[in-house]
Amino acid sequence: MNYPQKGSRLYLFSIVLVAVLGGLLFGYDTAVISGAEKGLQAFFLGAKDFVYTDTIHGITSSSALLGCIIGAAISGFFASYFGRKRSLAIAGIFFFLSALGSYYPEFMFFDYGTPTKSLLFAFNFYRILGGVGVGLASAICPMYIAEVAPSNLRGTLVSWNQFAIIFGQLVVYFVNFLILGEHTQPVIEKIGETLYRVSAESDVWTIQTGWRYMFGSEAIVAGLFTVLVCLVPESPRYLALTGRDEKALGVLSHINGYDKAREILAQIKSTVEVKSEKLFSFGIMVIFVGVMLSVFQQAVGINAVLYYAPRIFESMNMGNPMMQTVIMGIVNITFTLVAVFSVEKLGRKPLLIWGSLGMAIGAFGVAVSNLVDGIAPIIPVVSIMVYSASFMFSWGPICWVLIAEIFPNTIRSQAVAIAVAFQWIFNFIVSSTFVPMYNMHGLGMGDKFGHMFAYALYGIICVIAAWFVASLVPETKGKTLEDMTNLWRNRNKKS
Repeated sequence: MNYPQKGSRLYLFSIVLVAVLGGLLFGYDTAVISGAEKGLQAFFLGAKDFVYTDTIHGITSSSALLGCIIGAAISGFFASYFGRKRSLAIAGIFFFLSALGSYYPEFMFFDYGTPTKSLLFAFNFYRILGGVGVGLASAICPMYIAEVAPSNLRGTLVSWNQFAIIFGQLVVYFVNFLILGEHTQPVIEKIGETLYRVSAESDVWTIQTGWRYMFGSEAIVAGLFTVLVCLVPESPRYLALTGRDEKALGVLSHINGYDKAREILAQIKSTVEVKSEKLFSFGIMVIFVGVMLSVFQQAVGINAVLYYAPRIFESMNMGNPMMQTVIMGIVNITFTLVAVFSVEKLGRKPLLIWGSLGMAIGAFGVAVSNLVDGIAPIIPVVSIMVYSASFMFSWGPICWVLIAEIFPNTIRSQAVAIAVAFQWIFNFIVSSTFVPMYNMHGLGMGDKFGHMFAYALYGIICVIAAWFVASLVPETKGKTLEDMTNLWRNRNKKS
């Protein structure tokens, strides 16, 4: 076989570009609910055979996350037995079927436009199916990118996956905004502690049709991703793990050139002599650090803000909430680029620590705003922007970078699956509890108590996250994936 003597950055960037489309779908699928959830709530409030409560709406809005937990949990099995490439193609199929099913959950079994308990179960099934795709993609996309990228570009290229996630969220904010057009979100009135009704003045099109178009729009991107992922090569480290050294050398040569590829392959082979090392072969600390990175990325509360952004901005009385959501998406994109272009210069740990502290300032700013009567609405809006922007240059991309590179080669598939599963478990916990917590009453403050409590809690968690990173997380800047094997093996011997 003739191997290229020189590597091609164009080849590397083209296959990474296809992989990050999975990240874009991840962002698109998880954020589409932000524009659709109010129309969806109004639709199911019309059901005659059950009462659609706040709690049920919180679970329905977050049901895709149950699928994410499942997808992440099985991603290790899929990545190990089907390979990274085929697993991503399977994820794409799940995305596609979920988009069509969420658009038309009545398919074959139910009357169109008639909300029932059975239809609610069907809708949630399709959202969970898409969540399985997100769970697979969230674990395997950064893993794939990390395994094809040279060590000096790995942090940057994996960060582009987070950029794609945020870009996918921004795209769906725009798509939701354009779909809504001249129509308006339904007006929902509270008639009890946990009961609501739809105002007669509400836009019927938004209740019956608008949310369907929002979910269905994802099918276009999902179809494109599924086709393109079939054209990229398998990860060279997976090929080496499964004994296909010639193919691994071919992929590495196209990326790095033949001489460098032989050197990299030798390093890979030196760390994969035992293919079936047990999960805790390198000690419990590496698993603990990976899991806690995932837990903190969600426990800081960012996805509660992203999923319910229009509702939050509406409560602040600052004009068109959908437009402010788009503005927040632009801010998020901008600050994600800060991480993309600085992660290899500044390192992973400094970005995480400063981001945690910035998020704490923003969260406490929103909390304090709800304690002071008559405060200008611009203050909590700016505080939310600071909170969100700080996440985007730190925990957003850097957590994925570390999860993709921190684990030794022989346990990476299993360890990433566990870490990402914990991420989605805490994502579900945070997202499904946000609406009830945000609407809590207490201390004579009305629902402002819930607003204050939620953000104060997130701010405290941000401070704890900064301490965790400073104390326990190793810096991985400039290290090869094979270096991580030696780092954790040495740490385990010392302990």
